[in-house]
Amino acid sequence: MSSIITGEAVVLELRPASFAARALGVILDVIANIVLLIGMMAVIASAYSDLDGAAARTLVLVSVVFCFVILPVAVETLTRGLSLGKLAAGLRIVRDDGGAIRFRHALIRGLIGFLEIYMTFGGLAIAVALFNDKSKRLGDVVAGTYSLRRRVPAEPPFVPFVPPHLRSWAALADIGRIPDAVARRAAQFIRQAGRMSPSSRASMAASLANEVSACVAPPPPAGTGPEEYLAAVLVERRERELTRLSRARARSTGVGERLNRIPYGRDTL
Repeated sequence: MSSIITGEAVVLELRPASFAARALGVILDVIANIVLLIGMMAVIASAYSDLDGAAARTLVLVSVVFCFVILPVAVETLTRGLSLGKLAAGLRIVRDDGGAIRFRHALIRGLIGFLEIYMTFGGLAIAVALFNDKSKRLGDVVAGTYSLRRRVPAEPPFVPFVPPHLRSWAALADIGRIPDAVARRAAQFIRQAGRMSPSSRASMAASLANEVSACVAPPPPAGTGPEEYLAAVLVERRERELTRLSRARARSTGVGERLNRIPYGRDTL
């Protein structure tokens, strides 16, 4: 599994496709291209009597280039790295930095792919992919791309909780109005902390805990870590907000029921 560290120090885990998945996608694409070429050859053969030899050979050459180079390049460019075989295998071609490919990447892959897949019957592509940790073929190495798995298991939702040793403190703590921007950044940090680099995680936790502490009293028990402190404050704040909103809704419902009673709820004759 490869990873990319964003500007916010969040580690994005990317899953390169296995050799078997890539082989399946390539085989399906090759079959689709060959079937299309056979259809075009049938059309050319039906009109062969009306064409001279040079024109027929030109059409055959154009059909081969169209099916094996032009069409794959156009499809990958327009779909940002997809094709019929890749859709079936759950793959997508991306740049080495995880971004979407462009025409330049698709063109390099298409031109070299004609050599390593069709002219060598896949031998060159297999030889290069077997000795690459991302199963890259030669076209991917030159273009700076690789195949990414699109179908990955969904991660279970992360539910923050108050650490057991902070529950009594959180229940009695005076949590003031935390600025919305700080609360959003703290909540986002809690969700993404597991994917951050250790040094950035520690420094960001300390910075956010320092900002939040200005709105919370008394301070937490000695030895409380910044992440535990943030989780306790945010969860307790959320529970108090839910309780307040539930009580306000109950009061509104009660007032509405009283206002809708007879004779105020309907017109009287």
